[in-house]
Amino acid sequence: MTKEKNMKSEAKKNQEQLNTEETQEQTQQQAQEQQGEETVAREKTEEKKQEEEEQQEQEEAEAQQEEKEEEKKKEKSDKEKLAELQDKYLRLTAEYDNYRKRTLKEKMELTKSAGEDILKGLLPIMDDFERALQSIDDAGDNQAVKDGIYLIYNKFKDFLKQQGLQEIEAQDKDFDTDKHEAVSKVPAQNEDMKGKVVDVVQKGYYLNDKVLRYAKVVVGE
Repeated sequence: MTKEKNMKSEAKKNQEQLNTEETQEQTQQQAQEQQGEETVAREKTEEKKQEEEEQQEQEEAEAQQEEKEEEKKKEKSDKEKLAELQDKYLRLTAEYDNYRKRTLKEKMELTKSAGEDILKGLLPIMDDFERALQSIDDAGDNQAVKDGIYLIYNKFKDFLKQQGLQEIEAQDKDFDTDKHEAVSKVPAQNEDMKGKVVDVVQKGYYLNDKVLRYAKVVVGE
């Protein structure tokens, strides 16, 4: 009886020991599983953190790239503005130089032609002088009068010449519309006189190489 009781007690102990070992194994397994889950969670957290850091680094790199591009655009814009200002400066300089040259030329032309109206008004007097000289040549012998008028005429002619007045050559010259004004046409005496001035009705004059009055002429045809 005692032996049987001991056997049951031994069996109970063994069972309790097995249960204890099983419980310990389960506890250990649960601890390992929990540790594994914690490890996985920690790894996921670290991976997420790493991803966030990589994303942040990428965003910072993109921001820096955009900033560099903006700086390049700004630098290009500044260069374009500088080039535009330089172009405007060169244009203004050229325009001012052209204006200065044009003004100088106008002043020179104005100086040359300052007395144009006065001299033009004196031309009819010159014509009258020449007609008077023709009449004197046809008159009687009055040499003193002739000499006096010729003296006045020559002085007057010299004065006009000093002012830049010069007679346009026309007699027997080729007809030129830039210098001559045809008032009539007549048959030419010979072939050589065709298209040439056969008579000068009214003399023409230059003023400093500019036609002041066209010569009125008769042209042979």
